[in-house]
Amino acid sequence: MTASPYSINDSATQAIERHTLAIKVDNEPGVLARVIGLFSGRGYNIESLTVSEIDAENHQSRITIVTTGTAMVIEQIKAQLERLIPVHGVRDLTIEGPHVERELALIKVSGVGEKRVESLRIAELFRARVLDAALDSFVFEMTGNTDKLNAFIDLMVPLGLVDVSRTGIVAISRGNKSF
Repeated sequence: MTASPYSINDSATQAIERHTLAIKVDNEPGVLARVIGLFSGRGYNIESLTVSEIDAENHQSRITIVTTGTAMVIEQIKAQLERLIPVHGVRDLTIEGPHVERELALIKVSGVGEKRVESLRIAELFRARVLDAALDSFVFEMTGNTDKLNAFIDLMVPLGLVDVSRTGIVAISRGNKSF
């Protein structure tokens, strides 16, 4: 039996996708609240959010948001962002082509003896840098993609993970494209 061509495509059966969006906005009070309001008002998820000024002379900032949803929801998010007054452009780095994503994390691990030695060994494998060392703890600095950071953090849990602070994802397209 085949599906009717007139059947409604239920969004619950569509695959959830993860997209990295770069949004160029005016650098002024309230802009971030407007963007976040769009997401919260419609129940869209934000996995990561970073903001930084990219053009001081023209008072513009870049918001990088990692969000999830069906293809239709992602398109709705982009269309609604484009309509916001302080937004000068929205780029979906996920579909535009090659791009680089990185995140910074500070990871505090407490431990003595063999656990301390093992945490240093794993940190070396992951190229995590020791920022602070005490007799019973370390603070590691690590940059990389989200999967790499998550893997390192997961390995630190049984060794005495105490705290984690993460920046959120920053991303930029590869090649000679700007913004």
